[in-house]
Amino acid sequence: MSSHLTLIALANTPIPAELNTALVKHAKVLGISIAQDGKEQVQSKYFSSRWTCTQALMPEARVAMRDIAAAYDTDLAFLSPGFKPNEVKVLAMDMDSTLINIECIDEIADFTGKKAAVSEITEATMRGEIKDFKESLRRRVALLAGVSADVLESVYKERLRPNPGATELLAGAHVNGLYTLLVSGGFTFFTEKLQKELGFKQTQANTLEIIDGKLTGKVIGDIVDGAAKNAYLEQACALLNCHKKNSITMGDGSNDLPMMHGSGISIAYKAKPIVKEKADAAFDRVGLDAALLLIA
Repeated sequence: MSSHLTLIALANTPIPAELNTALVKHAKVLGISIAQDGKEQVQSKYFSSRWTCTQALMPEARVAMRDIAAAYDTDLAFLSPGFKPNEVKVLAMDMDSTLINIECIDEIADFTGKKAAVSEITEATMRGEIKDFKESLRRRVALLAGVSADVLESVYKERLRPNPGATELLAGAHVNGLYTLLVSGGFTFFTEKLQKELGFKQTQANTLEIIDGKLTGKVIGDIVDGAAKNAYLEQACALLNCHKKNSITMGDGSNDLPMMHGSGISIAYKAKPIVKEKADAAFDRVGLDAALLLIA
């Protein structure tokens, strides 16, 4: 098995040669060597370049290299030595702010004039400042008591949009025979619609209680938190007779970290700093479908 780490730069425009110079220079400062592998590739609508690194990088070094890449409008991914692209079998991803452009609960709250109060709790939770996701969700959902269930349809139709590359990512994943799992701390009303729209094999989320056409401010059954997301991913891997290292995971908030940890490639999509720091790849510029280049 190769002991080399692979760096992959991904961009929407041609990658400047100066990025290679800057990365090599920084590597020398760290006392390590990296070498560019061949020429820049153009695949789909993205540009990519690869480097081989002879040793592991500390988290601080990864952050510094991502900052260097950012100066050239480029995202950076780090593939571990043992990663085998052809053995990936599962794609598991978060919904709110990862697959789609909004936090659904915040938009539901907006119809009642409570968006600021709900958003404040959402943001603190995603940053990892509120550790108990279940408690956070209960507090936010309680603020929705009395809201008409029709608001859910309005949010879906008027505000919810798949993020760039979502459709292409799912289509490509299915062509590659991947089992696709949408696992969300959000709500089944939205995950089920997105399953029909994009073809996910499985979706898991929380069910809002609705009585007489209104939200009661309660969630039915067990809450899907970070631990549950990870459990659903591990169940999917068991179903396919593979390991978690045979999965790609994508998320943006701290409750995605349990499922991202130990997966073959973890991708932070326009994510909170705590998530980007721990993820193998950080997409701040390229679309979701750039993930397909990491398993090409």
